[in-house]
Amino acid sequence: MLKEFKEFIQKGNVLEMAVGFIMATYFGAIVKSLVNDIIMPPIGRLLGGVDFAELKMVIQEAVPAVMDGENVITPETAEVAIMYGNFINVVITFVIVAFTVFLVIKMYNNYLKKKEEPAPAPAPAEPSEDIKLLMEIRDALKK
Repeated sequence: MLKEFKEFIQKGNVLEMAVGFIMATYFGAIVKSLVNDIIMPPIGRLLGGVDFAELKMVIQEAVPAVMDGENVITPETAEVAIMYGNFINVVITFVIVAFTVFLVIKMYNNYLKKKEEPAPAPAPAEPSEDIKLLMEIRDALKK
């Protein structure tokens, strides 16, 4: 098993996989920035100056702590909200990444198909001497 692992590492598959993970991580960061910083601000502006990252449906408002001097009467309660604007940003990011991966795989498959074009079919083998003799007899009988 250790020998198989050593062969696997030496084939370069691990290195290629590591490079793929690193590229995917930074590609995701670039797409996230594209969506959050370039695509969504103009769309938000068109919709009346809305910042999609801040869109939310508040279920419970935040309540500040009530103090009596240094004593806390009621503790602070955090806001409970559904952040659907951030969800919209993530969905758009996913669609862009998925479409890009689709294009990369499509190009890769097209490249492989061009490389692995089937070789032309070999010419049919010449018939053996027995077959040639039988064909001559057949042709003679037809005449």
